[in-house]
This record gives sequence, structure tokens and C-alpha cells, in this order.
Amino acid sequence: MTDSAYPARFDFAVIGAGMAGASLAAQLAPTGARVLLLEAELVAGYHATGRSAAFWTESYGGPGVQPLTTASGPALRGGGYLAPRGALTIARAGQEDELARFAERYEALGVRVERLDREAIAARVPGLRQGWVAGALEPDCCDIDVARLHQDYLAAASRAGAVLWTGARLAAAEESPSGWALALADDRSVRADVLVNAAGAWADRVAAMAGQTGIGLQPYRRTVAQLRTSPAPSNGLPLVLDLAEKFYFKPQSGRLWLSPHDETPSQPCDAAPEDIDVATAIARLEEVVEWRVERVEHRWAGLRSFAPDRLPVYGFAGASPRFFWFAGQGGFGIQTAPAAAALGASLLVPGRASPVDPGRYSPCRFG
Repeated sequence: MTDSAYPARFDFAVIGAGMAGASLAAQLAPTGARVLLLEAELVAGYHATGRSAAFWTESYGGPGVQPLTTASGPALRGGGYLAPRGALTIARAGQEDELARFAERYEALGVRVERLDREAIAARVPGLRQGWVAGALEPDCCDIDVARLHQDYLAAASRAGAVLWTGARLAAAEESPSGWALALADDRSVRADVLVNAAGAWADRVAAMAGQTGIGLQPYRRTVAQLRTSPAPSNGLPLVLDLAEKFYFKPQSGRLWLSPHDETPSQPCDAAPEDIDVATAIARLEEVVEWRVERVEHRWAGLRSFAPDRLPVYGFAGASPRFFWFAGQGGFGIQTAPAAAALGASLLVPGRASPVDPGRYSPCRFG
């Protein structure tokens, strides 16, 4: 389609075509809205979306995120994006009471949690070292087919008439009573009624460019390494998480995906793994299991971006009814994508219902 074939004006210009922007566009475009997705990179989903460890578990992200995760489950299962995995949070001796509180917290929210003793966790994690004495199993945890989910959102948005521009880095945004005039770094320009900020780690920068107050969004680097181990992990191994949040690991096609659960503050960037973080992850793994790490086959890092209270931010900015926040999803933006997109659409399109109460995620909570 040539530039002249595009609408002269869009109802929504969505900055960012990762999972957040793509899922929201897939909700907005079928309503008849004219939607433009602006992606700074040449490939949509290049940053956080393309570097996810790819699991859905209801405790991940904390109680404030759990409603979005739980509400997303039916759509993810119905679309065939989930494969059974199970998540096992393990605790050392002396942490039993803390583990009990963890289980009780999520049981009270309706999450299925099974409490396991040493024998039961050792049966699920072969070679488990002494000192790990209890676990909390979430049997409903699943792996997510992230690539297919993201591509399906982009395809659904496109079928409904949404337009995707890649290599379209925002250079300036000027608001007037009639909407937004947006200038791109390649000298293209476009107009839109509402500017949707789904820019991930760059969301505060987009806000500043648009003359809006930032929310204090902080990106953090998270590292994952793919290891060849002896023995190789079986596909039946659950996602194993440390109660103290020092590691997690899961099997992937005969290899082990391992993270030190690092959160290193970062500027928005194309994140790269550091050797020290990979070494830390391996050292922590060796405290858990008696496996031998034969080789680090691959390593990568991505940015997880959080608001000050670590909850996502969905809603109109208090200073502008034309600037909409859809950011701050941390490391849980993929597992919450269906519900978050439905919530966002309910605030942008009259008559749409939200699957969860949107109030707790409003940017107005920051004053």
C-alpha cells in the first residue's frame, strides 16, 4: 500500500508494536477504528517480546498482576498458545513459614497451589541437593508460544484494517485541540486523534516527547542462558523458581533455560547479557541440583520495565484526554496480554467491557 492510500488521519496511533501494542491494536481495529502501529525497529517485537522466557503462571508478578493473568488464561488456552508445564517454587530449610504464606496468599485469590514436602519436590527435580525442603506447585502453569501469539495479534489487527509501519521512530509529537501531529525520524508525518504509548522501556521518553509527565518507569535488565547439561533436563521438568527470587529454570527442547532473576537498572537500549550474570546463574543452579553444565549454548537479555509500584499503567493521562498509557508491564506483559488489551480497549472504545477492574492500573494513581 502506498502512503497516499493510507488514511489522512487515524483514530489511534499506537507507539510500539511489541506484544502490548499488537494486542491492543487487535482489539481496537475490529471496532472500525482507524489504527496505526508505529514500530521504531525494522522487526516488530524485537525487544522484550522476542526475548521472553515464555511462561504463564498466576503468581508471577504478584497479587496485583494476578487478576490480569488469570483473566487471560481462557483466551490463551482457547487459542492453543499454552502447553502444560507446572511451576514449582522451592524453599530452603528455614523458609517453610514464608513458603506457607506464599501459598496462602494465592490460594485466597483462587489460584491452585499444592504444598509439597522434600520427597515430593525431589521426585519432580532429579538431583535436587540437600537443603531444599519444601515447595509450592502451581499445576496450571504453562509454556506460552510467544512468537505465534504476537504474530496472530499483528495478523488480526491487519485483517481488521490496522496499518503497521516499521522503522518508524517517533521524532516529535505535538498536541492540539484537534489531536496529534506526529513526526517520524524518516521525515514522514501523520495525524491521529489519540496517541497510545505502548513503547515499553521507552514509554517515559515518548511521554516527554509528547509534553506529558512521566510515571517514573524504570527498565531492568533480565538475563537468560540456554545450557547443555548432564543429565539433560526432561521435558516433564516443571518451571522451577526460587522463593527468594534468585533463579528460575525450565526445560526447552532438551536444553535448560536458566535465569539468575537479575534486575539491573538500565537505560532503554538493545539489552545484552553480561558474563557475570550468566556466571551467577550457573553458580546458583549448582546450589540447587547435582547436574553438570557442559556448555553455555546461547545467552540473551531483555528489559523489563516497571512503574514505581510495579503494577502496569493503563489509562488516559490526567493532563490529556488524548494521551493513553499502555505500559509498565514488567516481565508479565505476555501472560497478561489478552486481558490487558481488553481492558485498554474498554477505556478507549465506548461500550466495551473490561475483564478486570481498571481502576488499580490507572496512571492517575501517581498524582
